[in-house]
Amino acid sequence: MRSVFFQAGTSLAFAASLLLGGAALAEPKHGIAMYGDPALPPDFVSLPYVNADAPFGGQVSAGEVGSFDSLNPHIQKGRVPWQLRFLAYESLMGRSLDEPFTLYGLLAESIDVSPSGDSVEFVLREEARFSDGSPVTVEDVIWSYETLGTKGHGRYRGSWTKVERVEQTGPQSVKFTFNVEDRELALIMGMRPILKKAQWEGKEFENSGLDVIPISSAPYVIDDFEAGRFVSLKRNPDYWGQDIPFRRGTNVIDEVRMEFFSDATAMFEAFKAGELTSHRETNAQKWAQQFDFARVTSGDVVKAEIPHDRPSGMTGFAMNTRREVFSDWRVREAMIQAFNFEFINTALNGGDQPRITSYFSNSVLGMGHGPAEGRVLELLEAHKDTLQPGTIEGYNLPESDGSQRNRKGIVKAQELLAEAGYEVKDGVMTSADGKPLSFKILASSGSSEVAAILNIYTQALERIGVFVTVDTIDGAQYRERTDQFDFDMTYFTRGLSLSPGNEQLAYWGTDAADTNGSRNLPGIQMPAIDAMVQEMVTSSSREDYVAAVKALDRMLMAGRYVIPIWYSPFSRLAHNKEMKRPAITPAYGDWPGYLPDLWWVEDK
Repeated sequence: MRSVFFQAGTSLAFAASLLLGGAALAEPKHGIAMYGDPALPPDFVSLPYVNADAPFGGQVSAGEVGSFDSLNPHIQKGRVPWQLRFLAYESLMGRSLDEPFTLYGLLAESIDVSPSGDSVEFVLREEARFSDGSPVTVEDVIWSYETLGTKGHGRYRGSWTKVERVEQTGPQSVKFTFNVEDRELALIMGMRPILKKAQWEGKEFENSGLDVIPISSAPYVIDDFEAGRFVSLKRNPDYWGQDIPFRRGTNVIDEVRMEFFSDATAMFEAFKAGELTSHRETNAQKWAQQFDFARVTSGDVVKAEIPHDRPSGMTGFAMNTRREVFSDWRVREAMIQAFNFEFINTALNGGDQPRITSYFSNSVLGMGHGPAEGRVLELLEAHKDTLQPGTIEGYNLPESDGSQRNRKGIVKAQELLAEAGYEVKDGVMTSADGKPLSFKILASSGSSEVAAILNIYTQALERIGVFVTVDTIDGAQYRERTDQFDFDMTYFTRGLSLSPGNEQLAYWGTDAADTNGSRNLPGIQMPAIDAMVQEMVTSSSREDYVAAVKALDRMLMAGRYVIPIWYSPFSRLAHNKEMKRPAITPAYGDWPGYLPDLWWVEDK
């Protein structure tokens, strides 16, 4: 597998962290990189992983489980088709999917970061337009940032508090000045969606639903929708940016359609029948055994396995540490020990899926599993009195013999619970004050895989006297309950990039733990984690940055906040044979910005 992180001249991608060298950005640039210069020169023709000559036309459709009641992806309220955030809005800068720390100009033609890194200035392209033909102005940019930072989704608010002022510095230029030392902020300011101010005059931005169809600054506009059923986006034939280098060869498909289904089974059947043109499959056993239907055997559907170099992220079952039952790390570790991963993986995946062993596994950012050394050790030693066992010494997930009994794991779970003050009385694991150890697992309807996992897991817990209820509810209720942290344990997934930064505070930060709607579902409140994220965003060298991420990874794993399951080092994507993709796969693989952005449709 390629290690793109250390390539000369590489820089940020998805959520992105900018660790700027002062003198490197003393004048306007066409792009920015973490170290040195972006890999592509100012006169680059197109991104290296696209087909610059891709033909226009065609239609693609994909399914989603659930429903939607809003078309505004930038607010906390409502359920929104997830792709709208990426397809219907443009930002000042665009992220490269092949350089983990690089941005190139999009709505902005240049970026200028002050030598000290305390401010950043962008110059807008004069030709930039919204889908109604009106120009994208500095006024729109300033309004967008202020509105998102004060009324928008929580993902936007943290960085806005670090902006001391924003000002127009010329007819097409805008400058952000920061009130803290944070080398990522220049990059974050380049990645916010730009909205049309005039569209929202007299409207409640934070309470909008299906009543406002967004005016787009991106290649696609919403053409049609039916509440809870589908959304159709059409390519804007007058899109202003089709010939700028960053966009050349991308977004050439005429229609992108999102269809909604009550459950995963109905969605899969729709794909088999030809109602959808693509389908992502996460279950290895299903991929191997159930993709032999007629459209596959005839060659009308192609099974593609698309590799990537990004971190595994974390998928599994989060334990809510706000609840007394999971406030003790020994209880959380007991739950991990009782989870018979090897048996479950064999039963559901034929044993083919590798386990997630850290939040950044599958990448150069992943922690080592032995004792901490070097700079990682130095960073951890500063917080050693507050760290959970295993953080410095090394933490490894348990491995069973693959049998259903999992005797070693069950025995270890019982030992840990005894250390935490529990004992079995009349077949029930009971605390010292006579309370049974029981809890509820919150699950969203529609996932047969999660249901199958929990069926095996709850039976194992019963063997040690822990009785669990699985509370399965619809998507709307699930969103409401998790936003309020109203659960003991729940299914959890966080995709992580090769460029983690400030967003880690939204995932695991102390302030986010008590903020309803935040992504810190486990309720982690650990000042050492907050401090490590600060180390990441202020590091002045690549080595220090990587060490800080590895130290963060150790803290998260040794905290035993999630029972990890599996990941895949490649995406399983079945698609109609007419759908084509470039021969070169970027480092991030099948990731937002890949399908439909880089694909095209050939005539039958």
